[in-house]
Amino acid sequence: MAEKLRLMTVHAHPDDESSKGAATLVRYVAEGHDVMVVTCTGGEAGSILNPAMDRPEIAENITAVRRQEMAAAAEILGVQHRWLGFVDSGLPEGDPLPPLPEGCFALVDLDVSTEELVRVVREFRPHVMVTYDENGGYPHPDHIRCHEVSMAAFDAAGDPERFPSAGEPWQPKKLYYSHGFSRAKMTTFHEELIARGIESPYGEWLANWDESRPDVMERVTTRVRCEEHFEARDAALIAHATQIDPNSRWFAVPLDVQREVWPTEEYELVRSLVDATLPEDDLFAGVHEKVTV
Repeated sequence: MAEKLRLMTVHAHPDDESSKGAATLVRYVAEGHDVMVVTCTGGEAGSILNPAMDRPEIAENITAVRRQEMAAAAEILGVQHRWLGFVDSGLPEGDPLPPLPEGCFALVDLDVSTEELVRVVREFRPHVMVTYDENGGYPHPDHIRCHEVSMAAFDAAGDPERFPSAGEPWQPKKLYYSHGFSRAKMTTFHEELIARGIESPYGEWLANWDESRPDVMERVTTRVRCEEHFEARDAALIAHATQIDPNSRWFAVPLDVQREVWPTEEYELVRSLVDATLPEDDLFAGVHEKVTV
């Protein structure tokens, strides 16, 4: 018997798994644990953000291309992957905002989408789940819905009276929100780049920061060291070529600087059915189930 635990992270679109906590996933895979990424939608409505990929044949086949990109990223990360099968809602823009397209993920009845995630949870049986906070990380309708579905599935998966046709009940032990770029992290990178004589892409962003907006670092309970896996994180992100320009500010901070000044990824523990002593440095802290390798 060996301690082999299972981690599930739930995301709205392909590429989200590589921009939010990817190095953590690689760390746990390297330690011998099972990791699954669940993607709620196909990302069909995502704009092509990399100029090199903005070509007619790509736009015409965006659904298939994004599936190929996701498969490549999953292979780089070493994770299992499941599509939940819903349609990208898109990001409405305008004043007033246009209605969301009929049948999209954000408009599907919550019980319908929750049952689909519960089915995957009961099959994979994660000890720990990770999702977005109540704001979705940013207010995209699919990110907010991803939060709602993940919270509902965490509660329902272990209840035999909920969705009885979705498999044998399984109750995950811990649930986290992932937190990405904070003001503290951005400030640290900005100041370190300036000190090293390297141009920083964050000056204007920080100058325009809304002072009334709280920094998510105030919510962080858990910092996972994963600096050895930053290269894999970046490679997985670049695999989403329609979404990520390799010359963008995603990659402005040299990896040696990142490792030195910010070697962690950040999380907020929001549900725990095991004893948890905060702050933590491990998503599996307090989880002791033994399973056969």
